Amino acid sequence: MKRVLILGAGTAGTMMANHLNHELDKKEWQIDIIDEKVEHHYQPGYLFLPFDIYTPDDIIKKIEDFIPKDVNLIKGSIAQIVGGENKVVMTDGTVNTYDILIIATGAKIAPEEIEGMKGEEWHKSVFDFYTFEGALALRNKLREWQGGKMLVHITEMPIKCPVAPLEFAFLADSFFKHKNMRDKVEISFVTPLSGAFTKPKATAALDHLLDEKNIKIEPDFAIESVDNERKVIVDYGGREIPFDLLVTVPTNKGDEVIARSGMGDDLNFIPTNKATLQSLAHDNIFVLGDASNIPASKAGSVAHFEAEILTENIKHFIKGEPLSEEFDGHANCFIETGGGKALLIDFNYTHEPVEGTFPFPGVGPLRLMKESRINHMGKLAFRWIYWNMLLKGTHIPFVSSHMEEAGKNFD
Repeated sequence: MKRVLILGAGTAGTMMANHLNHELDKKEWQIDIIDEKVEHHYQPGYLFLPFDIYTPDDIIKKIEDFIPKDVNLIKGSIAQIVGGENKVVMTDGTVNTYDILIIATGAKIAPEEIEGMKGEEWHKSVFDFYTFEGALALRNKLREWQGGKMLVHITEMPIKCPVAPLEFAFLADSFFKHKNMRDKVEISFVTPLSGAFTKPKATAALDHLLDEKNIKIEPDFAIESVDNERKVIVDYGGREIPFDLLVTVPTNKGDEVIARSGMGDDLNFIPTNKATLQSLAHDNIFVLGDASNIPASKAGSVAHFEAEILTENIKHFIKGEPLSEEFDGHANCFIETGGGKALLIDFNYTHEPVEGTFPFPGVGPLRLMKESRINHMGKLAFRWIYWNMLLKGTHIPFVSSHMEEAGKNFD
């Protein structure tokens, strides 16, 4: 019997296990998935935890609940991937061989990359919300914080969910207004980019929202260090920004096993064909989700679209057929803007976010690049869709893996 081995039972890996379980002949193919964790986290929920919108129970479930019964879940830590020999070596010495390898090992924060970031003030006055521990510690801090200078900061790109830091700034504005203490908090959005986002039209709209909400933007800030004694962050040009509370998105890197295996770039992301999702180094290795170096957003919607396309390419590969160059970098993201409203953006490799309707051209009901309550409801509804449809490999009706151009204003 031949074997598909999936590394990582997070969002991307779990979706692939479910898709392939539906599609592959069980008499010919065994599907195994490896992860060292026992819990599956709904990572978009980390954004809401600091503001007491979600509780830990809303975002944590058992990994086993989402792995098909015909798929073998191997719990353990990976020491090395030996691509040339079609094997994965575990830290306990066990060797897992494969015919097809799917790498979905994700991305992790690396605050240690910046001097002083993970110092004595880590989770005291310097926080992240890209981990469960960080988001929970920040929730506890915000419950008792009396105000001051809050910096919402991005260290460098790429990061998981590029809009999440903006959402945090908008939700913080709304949170402090609700607590009748917005006048006691100075919020600044500090980014290495020249504006709020990576795409020009979306940047213009989001810059306007920041200004409207009295959130100061500090662009082109390439952080060198955090001075915890003086409570300032310092960039390579010597520019300093003071803080009382630093909410940072540290450097994001691929899993350390990628470095140990000699398969990644400087940030441990795997060189991958951006259209087929096949590894550039090994024909029988495929990469999806945050683990790859493709120039698409590292977001759950992207992993969802990738999984649908990669499933078809795995079937092509098994039959010896040419792979479909189908993935167009499609991403759509709800952006919480506070006050019970949200924006929706839809874009891909070649098209930036523009105004229009989604998912039905001219009908919607969702409006692109426009704040609305229905977009906010869509954002909150996504948690149910995630647990009950996305992870289980269920196709979401009316949402294409490819970006639809109809109904959008590209003028």
